[in-house]
Amino acid sequence: MEYKEIILSLKNLIKDVKYDVTILSNTSAFLFGNLNNINWVGFYLTKDDGMHLGPFCGKVACMFLPYNKGVCAKCATTKEAIIVKDVHEFKGHIACDSNSNSEICIPLFINNKLYAILDIDSPIKNRFNDNDLKNLKEIVNILETEILKSQILLD
Repeated sequence: MEYKEIILSLKNLIKDVKYDVTILSNTSAFLFGNLNNINWVGFYLTKDDGMHLGPFCGKVACMFLPYNKGVCAKCATTKEAIIVKDVHEFKGHIACDSNSNSEICIPLFINNKLYAILDIDSPIKNRFNDNDLKNLKEIVNILETEILKSQILLD
């Protein structure tokens, strides 16, 4: 499936959902099922003490990531998306799945506060490019909007 279709389908899938965990869960499953050459898709929810595993699809993952080590930490502390073409060359990489060779992470913000990191791994080196980054950022923007709306719907 092309990103244009993925984005449109995801919008329809999560539109007006009342719970953030449901939005993140179905987004993980949807991306895992529709992106090529992926072995893990999920979210790390940011808290004061570090990042805690949220909804995901793939092998069992690290349940807690500190802010001072790994690709997700770099994304969280810089508040910038990051593409790592070869995770084995990334100093401090945390190997939750030894089959992962490349990674992309994108921060999610709710009310201007870091809320989560979208983390996607691939068994292929150099899997992610600027097109992935652009489209996944668009997906994150949709998630931010829908999660904010879900919080309002719960009130």
